[in-house]
Amino acid sequence: MPLLEIRNLSVTFPTAHGAFRAVDGVDLTVEEGDLVGIVGESGSGKSVTMLAIMGLVGYPGQVTADRLAFDGQDLTKLGRRQRRKLAGKAMAMIFQEPLTSLNPCFTVGFQIMEALRVHEGLSRHEARKRAVQLLGSVGIPAPESRLSAFPHQLSGGMNQRVMIAMATACRPRLLLADEPTTALDVTIQAQILDLLVDLQRSNRMAMMLVTHDMGVVAETAQRVVVMYAGQIVEAHSAGRLFAHPRHPYTQALLDALPERSLGRARLPTLPGVVPGAHDRPDGCLFNPRCRYRQPVCLSDPPALADDRVGRETGKIRCHFPLHPADLEASA
Repeated sequence: MPLLEIRNLSVTFPTAHGAFRAVDGVDLTVEEGDLVGIVGESGSGKSVTMLAIMGLVGYPGQVTADRLAFDGQDLTKLGRRQRRKLAGKAMAMIFQEPLTSLNPCFTVGFQIMEALRVHEGLSRHEARKRAVQLLGSVGIPAPESRLSAFPHQLSGGMNQRVMIAMATACRPRLLLADEPTTALDVTIQAQILDLLVDLQRSNRMAMMLVTHDMGVVAETAQRVVVMYAGQIVEAHSAGRLFAHPRHPYTQALLDALPERSLGRARLPTLPGVVPGAHDRPDGCLFNPRCRYRQPVCLSDPPALADDRVGRETGKIRCHFPLHPADLEASA
């Protein structure tokens, strides 16, 4: 049984012109100990998917799924109290902006200790001792003295480490990291990512890492899921996807990597933007930006289908998946 099983997950928001589907028919499974990278441009539905898994999509958003299960439990049928028991303990999330996720009115020590006391039933003394250990484990110097600090008294990198300490305090089985290094400078980004990967491996957690950094995904993830306009367009092992991308959008993302510029004066770019609520095309949602589109792409939406490449099976949403010859011709 997969740790996390998602079938046909959709998240819609009402607008003046009808419902907007921010997440559209997502299918995904995550096994114990997996590290899955989720990539795609802003507006692709990555963060909303994470919030839907955690049960944090607020009104007026509507979440539907044929199956949304964690460790065999149907999350769509759990009450609010039952979801609270899972969130922060068996499932945890690290958000993009630590300063907007931490409560500015309480010390970081109080916020970490609160999670431990609620979920682990620790006494105040035990929770304080454990909080000091957690802050030390995420690389915060003089951790005992930092317990009394408020979020605004710490740097962005320190606050992100506090968020990681809170999220991993109860040793969750599934950790969702939603662009955890977005607001940090480059040197701190590398430290935070190394820390997350170390914690994932040492605790045997499953982790879903949302990021714009394809280099990070290449170095850390076992599997990669590529999202576009709320849909999964490709899912393969990291090695297979980086060596032989099958979807034109995946190819475009990889072509934009500086290390793949091949001495060009400018990096290749992908014209256009991710379609929103009012400019969604007929047929394949990627067709206005796709150099390989054919007439059928303009009228018939492709389904997410199994994609066997050698001995590996992944997923692809494309009428005409790319082959190595296509990649060579476009280089």
